[in-house]
Amino acid sequence: MDVPARIAEIARTLYQRRNRHGGVVAELAEHAAAELPGVDYANVTVTSGGSAVDTPAATHPCAVVLDEIQRRLSEGPCLSSAWHNKTVHVEDLDADTRWPRFRAEALANTPVRSIMGFQLFVSDRSMGSLNVFADRPGAFDGHTRKLGSLFAAHTALVWDAARREAQFQEALASRDVIGQAKGMIMERYHLDAGQAFDMLRTLSHDTNTALADVAARLIDAAQSDSH
Repeated sequence: MDVPARIAEIARTLYQRRNRHGGVVAELAEHAAAELPGVDYANVTVTSGGSAVDTPAATHPCAVVLDEIQRRLSEGPCLSSAWHNKTVHVEDLDADTRWPRFRAEALANTPVRSIMGFQLFVSDRSMGSLNVFADRPGAFDGHTRKLGSLFAAHTALVWDAARREAQFQEALASRDVIGQAKGMIMERYHLDAGQAFDMLRTLSHDTNTALADVAARLIDAAQSDSH
């Protein structure tokens, strides 16, 4: 099977498992490292700007170290890929001058010499990129770029589906917690459903806490009192 067909097959398989968001993200990185030519390891970087940088999946500790350097310095190729909607290619980190502070720390702390980053998604609050790395300079060429862009395009759809599924499951869980807390308030204070919800909403507003978190704390407190 040729690589583009293999990428499409991987995307279909991951889409079928989109309800396992964390597992899907890890598999994205693993498949990128295994399928793209010249790649030694890979990661997924998610940023909401500034110093908020997360690495939800990485196939090697060096990939985590590189993201930590970028988080601390607020510069680097993976962040540029995520922020600026483009593919970023570092042919030889030793000779690259675009991110001088990142370059110095990356060379001092990892063996990485080649980097290529592909934007995965942009949402209202965050951006993500798929990044691949190699320990030798000049490891990636136009073929890697073409296949990597194809891989990123396919997996961006899978990522979005997995993210939406995770948000949906989180919303369902929050609804259940709120419903349970509302029932407790109704029973304890002899209120109707609307009044109980208004009490929760007031507590949420007064404490500047998410409604689901307020509900969870009330449930925890009630369970502690019962022991």
